[in-house]
Amino acid sequence: MKFILLSITLSLSLNLFAEDPIVAEVNGTTIRKSTLLQYHEQNLSFVETNKDVSIERSLNDLIDRAIGVKAAKEKNVDKRPDVIKKMNDIVYHAYISDELTPELKKIKVTDSDIKNYYEKYPEYKTSQILLRLRTIPSPEDVAKSLELANKIYTEALSNPKQFNALAAKYSQTAASITGGDMGYQPRSRLTKDYFEAIHKKSNNFISKPFRSQYGYHIVMLTGVKEFKQIDMDMYKKIVYDTKRDEILLKYFETKRKSAKIKINKKELE
Repeated sequence: MKFILLSITLSLSLNLFAEDPIVAEVNGTTIRKSTLLQYHEQNLSFVETNKDVSIERSLNDLIDRAIGVKAAKEKNVDKRPDVIKKMNDIVYHAYISDELTPELKKIKVTDSDIKNYYEKYPEYKTSQILLRLRTIPSPEDVAKSLELANKIYTEALSNPKQFNALAAKYSQTAASITGGDMGYQPRSRLTKDYFEAIHKKSNNFISKPFRSQYGYHIVMLTGVKEFKQIDMDMYKKIVYDTKRDEILLKYFETKRKSAKIKINKKELE
């Protein structure tokens, strides 16, 4: 009986290999026809004006990849910290996809969802003056920047019509050439501090200087977009992303509870 089962298993394996033959061998690595055809199909989806997409070219690509991967491993490239980080990123996203795809597929975004979201987070038009700071600035740099920001704020408040001129003079962004005009931006493209500084304020309101990871901002509110004017497709994606992030947050909150985690809070100071 065992001999019969073994024969059947071997027969099935041979049939599978016969249906998916080896098309090339490279330094001991085999490339099967299914792999080649799948890769070739991907190549055909890209338009290139100076190269023909042939099956031979696709095979050469896979051969080159096999040669490169083997050579990289011989030089321990796969053990380099930067490469390990990239590999871990791929593994992490693949894991999340496997674990949460069924849940994410259940997400539905209705017009009512979009309207409710927009009522909470409308799209504002602003102009800003930004005094940039380094990622980890010195206390002296922070103090100097804040002193200048307060001076500019006082000037802007006393003469709001000069805000654009002040932005052109002081702001350290590409928008300074247009008087700091940032146009309309959804909540998802603004930092939390930026959005809260202008949220529910009246037109021509000028915020006190506030600090973000970029530096000190002084912001003037210049417009609020009506719901009927918004890009529904863009907001459908924004609401979808919001619901997705909520699922991710709850998932990892649960995972953290069962994980062994030790945090050295002194090193966070």
